[in-house]
Amino acid sequence: MKLAVVGGGSTYTPELIDGFARLRDTLPIEELVLVDPALDRLELIGGLARRIFAKQGHPGRVTTTDDLDAGVEGADAVLLQLRVGGQAARNEDETWPLECGCVGQETTGAGGLAKALRTVPVVLDIAERVRRANPDAWIIDFTNPVGIVTRALLQAGHKAVGLCNVAIGFQRKFAGMLGVTPADVHLDHVGLNHLTWETGVRLGGPEGENVLPKLLAEHGDTLADTLRLPRDILDRLGVVPSYYLRYFYAHDEVVRELGTKPSRAAEVAEMERELLKMYGDPELDEKPALLAKRGGAYYSEAAVDLAASLLGGGGSRYQVVNTYNKGTLPFLPDDAVIEVQASVGHAGATPLPVAPVDPLYAGLMANVTAYEDLALEAALRGGRERVFRALLAHPLVGQYAYAEGLTDRLIAHNREHLAWA
Repeated sequence: MKLAVVGGGSTYTPELIDGFARLRDTLPIEELVLVDPALDRLELIGGLARRIFAKQGHPGRVTTTDDLDAGVEGADAVLLQLRVGGQAARNEDETWPLECGCVGQETTGAGGLAKALRTVPVVLDIAERVRRANPDAWIIDFTNPVGIVTRALLQAGHKAVGLCNVAIGFQRKFAGMLGVTPADVHLDHVGLNHLTWETGVRLGGPEGENVLPKLLAEHGDTLADTLRLPRDILDRLGVVPSYYLRYFYAHDEVVRELGTKPSRAAEVAEMERELLKMYGDPELDEKPALLAKRGGAYYSEAAVDLAASLLGGGGSRYQVVNTYNKGTLPFLPDDAVIEVQASVGHAGATPLPVAPVDPLYAGLMANVTAYEDLALEAALRGGRERVFRALLAHPLVGQYAYAEGLTDRLIAHNREHLAWA
């Protein structure tokens, strides 16, 4: 089995490598290719990857290349973890929206749109080259904004599934609170990427006992602190929202906070400098503890599970993924990309049935789905008016004066990445 990781020079990659090494029985990789144009970073991370494999006794071969076509040739699956423009572009995504009084965040709101506009054309070019090299290869997308990027891939006819680590993070947290193994926890997870709610937590599978009320009663304070939302709100909702919902439920509070401290991108950039120094140490043969602060917790386990299931291996039958709606949520178009539990196998991902969704959540999903329609149109066809329409549709923007100001800033800060600008 051959896997390629496009964006293999990311400081995330040792987390992925560690998962591949530990879970080699689930996903028996013979060759792992790290693909990245940044050769200096790639060689550091490739060296560490080989040392991690050697320490853990993994027999697979790790190779590196800046040649995309060569890297994906013969690959059974290709993982995408790109950041077009790097941390510098992320820093801008997180700062210029604040000038208009809107949340600055890299995956939602105006910053998320900027990232989508930079990313979708690049990902589609990569996917076409993967298809030419090996039309049977699966594409696993971890590149944000995952929902929009996955929809672009699916609409272009690619064999693609989107992946996020929010659900597996909740699964692990709930398992710890309940004193059970993660495999015992099945989430009723519903929504769009980075706009999800845990409406049930079941023991043993989709038909198991719902212990969410018990979790909220016994661990509500801890969950509220983790989500940075008032305990009262969790009790009144009776669900556990993703931490991304704080941008919607406490927008003005978040904007005030963001205006008083360095951006998350600045923090991560400093972390990356430290990590790259560590990765260059020829004695280092495991992922460093600092990597846990970088983000992407449990990404490797989710990626291994998904790849194993898609390639006919030993992955879990049910997994939370991003895929076409196909009637699962009747209030959304069939070709909307939703993030729900799905049955995953060699033929792809089929969403499990979802109980009727409270209008409180369904309305916001429908609103953001409409924005994603317009965002994808802007990413594919360009043009200032399409950018403006997408921003006006986003519930974190929504006012024409904000949308006008944000449109000008988005284009000014991303001109080098937008061919039409």
